[in-house]
Amino acid sequence: MRNENELMDYAIKQEAVCRKNDSISDTLFEEYGVNRGLRDMNGKGVLTGLTTISKIVSFQDVDGVKTPCDGQLWYRGYNVQNLVKRMGDDGFGFERTAYLLLFGEMPTEEELADFCKIMAQCRTLPTNFTRDVIMKAPTKDIMNSMTRSILTLASYDSQLNSPEVVRNSLRQCIELISIFPMLAVYGYHAYNHYENDDSMYIHRPEPELSTAENLLMMLRPDRNYSKLEAKVLDVALLLHMEHGGGNNSTFTTRVVTSSGSDTYSSIAAAMSSLKGPKHGGANIKVMEMMENIRENIHDVHDKEEISAYLGKMLEGEVFDKKGLIYGMGHAVYSLSDPRERVFKKYVEKLAVAKEREEDMLLYNSIEELAPKLIAQKRHIFKGVSPNVDFYSGFVYDMLGIPQELYTSIFAIARIVGWSAHRMEELIGMNKIIRPAYMSVMEEKE
Repeated sequence: MRNENELMDYAIKQEAVCRKNDSISDTLFEEYGVNRGLRDMNGKGVLTGLTTISKIVSFQDVDGVKTPCDGQLWYRGYNVQNLVKRMGDDGFGFERTAYLLLFGEMPTEEELADFCKIMAQCRTLPTNFTRDVIMKAPTKDIMNSMTRSILTLASYDSQLNSPEVVRNSLRQCIELISIFPMLAVYGYHAYNHYENDDSMYIHRPEPELSTAENLLMMLRPDRNYSKLEAKVLDVALLLHMEHGGGNNSTFTTRVVTSSGSDTYSSIAAAMSSLKGPKHGGANIKVMEMMENIRENIHDVHDKEEISAYLGKMLEGEVFDKKGLIYGMGHAVYSLSDPRERVFKKYVEKLAVAKEREEDMLLYNSIEELAPKLIAQKRHIFKGVSPNVDFYSGFVYDMLGIPQELYTSIFAIARIVGWSAHRMEELIGMNKIIRPAYMSVMEEKE
């Protein structure tokens, strides 16, 4: 067994050597025209592929001039705002939209019923899997727990590497979409029991319930939830399902898929990407920021006091001193994030039901004040607006979902997009993704 302290001491000593030999001058990136992070100087992603799965619109051509516009998000040709409207106040959209993204067309009622039936049948884990895999190594990092479970499930798949790659991958993706809520919730219950010394309960999913309903039912000791709670969670899942092929985790799915690797490995790789704080952890950072703001202002009705504190935050004087207001701005959208626009009205309804109007007022004030302050202090005039993660953590908090599960909820939604992109990569590309790196190594005797 290795001596961890001795190994850490060695790593500390060698860190300086790594930093010296792995640093590359900024001027070399400019000289060779290399876009770090596959993004140009304006933040626009380098074009690396084509897709029919989704479309993001943040600018439009006005008299030959690229002009910021209100953001749009489209799934398979349908505007997401219209998909949410179609559900009405009582319907659930996760399953219908999952069908749309996977197969490229809107299901008939009969097709949707068949798809929901198949998903319900898939909501089961191998015998003793919960005990032998999920509960054997409980961890606060539920994303790691889920990733371990995903890779272990490959060992239970008798057709892991079937020669019928496309249909086999489709089967595997549907199974994983169906059981992701179980992997997340059971992983949390194992951690909460063994690490927090709390009660253990494992509720099995019910076939007649939607994904959002089952998630809340399995999470709560009494299995109870309101229709509004399930509705708001369903909308959150729908809005997080897919966001173009260029986001880090989806691109990871396509890269690993292009190598010929199996479905479980591809989805596990995407999970490892999503758990990174620069990608899937934004809503947790927003929650930490909001708690800090509440602790340091005296009156949530005083916009001048809120504005002054946000200004200090931008100057790097308070909170984590990184000069950021989390939940504001987006790498792609400018004037508005369409997901936030859709989501906000459901957030407001839930805030009223949960008697959290004071908190909602604070969020509204920050949404109003932060863009002006950012434009003023950062000289960003293309437009800064709240993104969907500005509100998602607040919603999960109102639903009683622990922070350890926030990124996992994101994964429960985004696996649908990952699956759609895996299928598109298998069917439409058939070429390994292998970008070039230029060596600037110094030759030595």
